[in-house]
Amino acid sequence: MAKKAEVRPYRRGVGAMVLNHRGEVFVGRRIDTPGEAWQMPQGGIDAGEAPRLAVKRELAEETGIETARIVAESAGWLRYDLPRDLSARVWKGRYRGQEQKWFALRFTGIDGDIDLNASRHPEFSQWKWVAIDRLPDLIVAFKRRLYEDVVAEFRHLAKPRHIDYS
Repeated sequence: MAKKAEVRPYRRGVGAMVLNHRGEVFVGRRIDTPGEAWQMPQGGIDAGEAPRLAVKRELAEETGIETARIVAESAGWLRYDLPRDLSARVWKGRYRGQEQKWFALRFTGIDGDIDLNASRHPEFSQWKWVAIDRLPDLIVAFKRRLYEDVVAEFRHLAKPRHIDYS
């Protein structure tokens, strides 16, 4: 018997690869997931909101970072499917996963600008900077392919940059 096709839509969202001057990427440890569940900031797009505005809003809400500028945008929308046990609970079961527009942002502030309690509903309990090639190993398994695609698209941006403090 053929498997019934999934009819639920994807939730539209954005993702942020924030790069520091050393070419490292910001990741946060999720509060709601046990174990070593690290990810880059991401979130939904509000009704009528442009993806570029959504990524800046999500970044500020989740990390307190307002000192970052967009340097690249993914060529297309990237998708992941939630595992069956999660898809019935997450987003009230309305979506099968997310379809995301990803952005690379250059962090222009200092680590002290990062505030995981910037919103009333924090998503991360810890944060750190990591090498770009470590990202797929840090993410939950069902998002790994998406992270591999994001890394491939933005890898050329993850190079150390000179900062002029004068």
